[in-house]
Amino acid sequence: AECLRLAAAGDREAQRLLYGQVAGPVFALVRRMVAPRAAAEDVFQDCMVSLLRNLPGYRGDAPFGAWVRQIALRQCLMHLRSPWQRARRALASVVAGEEADDGPLIDGLRVEAPAPELLDVERALASLPDVARSVVWMFDVEGMSHEEIAAVFGRSVSFSKSQLSRAHALLQPLRGRIRRVV
Repeated sequence: AECLRLAAAGDREAQRLLYGQVAGPVFALVRRMVAPRAAAEDVFQDCMVSLLRNLPGYRGDAPFGAWVRQIALRQCLMHLRSPWQRARRALASVVAGEEADDGPLIDGLRVEAPAPELLDVERALASLPDVARSVVWMFDVEGMSHEEIAAVFGRSVSFSKSQLSRAHALLQPLRGRIRRVV
């Protein structure tokens, strides 16, 4: 509590300690929701700036970790909804339509399909559309309810449920071939 108070007041050492405590979990969350590493690093930086900027407004109504997670989720969703990301996805689909189907597209580049025994959870999640991947992560990993997910997206509970169902259906063919990489 004292560290939070000092960090909110602008104490650089307290901010450094706070950063050290939250950076790992925040980056892990961002990395799961934003597939390209460079983009995830940008979103992570925005999250940390937003966290420090909004720290004086933290009232303690919710656990600090939940408050930080909400900031990270909001930054991820702002990134995924941005016009630049929609344009990137549209361009990738145009490129995918013009090229031979030699393997999957990852970030707009044709790559050789991985051997089934090498497929892991991260690759499986990366194969999902951005929104579906975000919903799967929030529900299955973060343990958020459909109501919480719907509130984050500003949509209905049925939106969350249908996105989760759709994502699970897309992952179903991979079931049994996924191994967790630690």
